Amino acid sequence: MNALAHPKLAMRPMLPADVPLLAEIFRASIEELAADDYSEAQREAWAETAGDVEGFGARLAAELTLVATFAGSAVGFASLADSMRIDMLYVHSAASGQGAGTMLCDALEKLAAGRGTKELTVDASDTARGFFERRGFIATSRNAVLLAGEWLANTTMVKRLAAAAKGSAS
Repeated sequence: MNALAHPKLAMRPMLPADVPLLAEIFRASIEELAADDYSEAQREAWAETAGDVEGFGARLAAELTLVATFAGSAVGFASLADSMRIDMLYVHSAASGQGAGTMLCDALEKLAAGRGTKELTVDASDTARGFFERRGFIATSRNAVLLAGEWLANTTMVKRLAAAAKGSAS
């Protein structure tokens, strides 16, 4: 039996060659998964923030960015900024609900805790808010963000992290 007969989710650091596909995952996730929470104009303005692929890649490269893969293909990504803020967490709609977002968020929480972070924050979209609430994040403020002439709402959320065990690798 071939090992690929039952492929599993895996995770790895982002590579520069991943950036165009990650930008596409970002756009597809917004267009397809956020349709119930944001208007078409809002989704277009949001997705266009990855229109400059080089700039999008520089943003991801400046943070700790992990890529979720399924059968070797990227299906999602997440980035940790300043060891204390989830900047981005996006999963392609075709892989939504399959555990990639949970795997990525688990990893970012462990990495942040291992670096001594006491609280992890995220500005969660209305679409992602429930995901973060189920993970123990608590809403602290409601925000309005202006992108390309469109106002989008999100919620700043915080989660207290358990202290990393002494002697663990960071």
